[in-house]
Amino acid sequence: MKLLVTGGAGFIGSAVVRLAISRGHDVINVDALTYAACLDNVASVADSPLYAFEQVDIRDRAGLDQVFSHHKPDAVMHLAAESHVDRSIDGPGDFIETNITGTFNMLEAARKYWIEAGKPKDFRFHHISTDEVFGSLPADKSVQFTEDTPYDPRSPYSASKASSDHLVRAWHETYGLPVVLTNCSNNYGPYHFPEKLIPVIILNALAGKPLPIYGDGSNIRDWLYVEDHADALLLVVEKGKIGRSYNIGGENERSNLELVQTLCAILDETRPKDTGSYADQITFVTDRPGHDARYAIDPTRIREELGWRPSVTVEQGLRQTVEWYLGNEDWWRALQDRHGVGERLGVKV
Repeated sequence: MKLLVTGGAGFIGSAVVRLAISRGHDVINVDALTYAACLDNVASVADSPLYAFEQVDIRDRAGLDQVFSHHKPDAVMHLAAESHVDRSIDGPGDFIETNITGTFNMLEAARKYWIEAGKPKDFRFHHISTDEVFGSLPADKSVQFTEDTPYDPRSPYSASKASSDHLVRAWHETYGLPVVLTNCSNNYGPYHFPEKLIPVIILNALAGKPLPIYGDGSNIRDWLYVEDHADALLLVVEKGKIGRSYNIGGENERSNLELVQTLCAILDETRPKDTGSYADQITFVTDRPGHDARYAIDPTRIREELGWRPSVTVEQGLRQTVEWYLGNEDWWRALQDRHGVGERLGVKV
């Protein structure tokens, strides 16, 4: 299968690119190379005859048309997006332009190509989204997000992703474009850009800096190892039912405080300090505006229809993640000077 992957130099996108090529798929990586992208993420496959790279912004419709016309993909995996909630609070405009207008451009470019190709029955437009579109859950663990949960976004980021989901469904219903959708829980793992919680904690711990936890640390997330997510995404684009959405979760709920304490314990074991524990660096900071209390995904549909389950627990995945960061200092050092890295964002409301 020839896959056009948008955002393939980003965190989740690069995991998809690496896995797809390892399985023999041709991949066209379309990425604008904005601040969170890094071609080092795909360096291991960049010389493969199965790999091609196009530096195109999804806001550039003409550029997208050229990519489709030249490469003639069998399927699209649309991951390109602005994704950091804190940045969306400070600068929502970029999220509207990329996540909504960019998705519109992708849909129109894909529809044009699909029609001109004679509407091939095997073509797929796979839109990758987030569980944040569903809003916030109560503490009751019997309640989880399903594919039928009403949308209730609370941040500019989640609102922009909800909008893009609605566009994809509308293009399927109105124009017949063959689409599948997925909504995932919080990802973590190798190549995670160092502005998100887990890499921030690892790198601050190593630098002897405070380990910032928003509010009282009680906010709960369902943690999904990025390589498990990539596996699920490829399964959905290959075997998912047209017009259907699939929730992808890690089946690993943890509070932010529990997560950070686990990271500290792993670091204490793998890179012990001279004295004390990394947990001594934990610092509670002002909460994020509109911070959702809990996310948790019911993965029944993807498990029963496609046979997918995550391969690691959060403790196993965090250990692998810590070991990766300890062994890849050159990668994360090179990103330290990028705009916003190491700064507290999302507090100017």
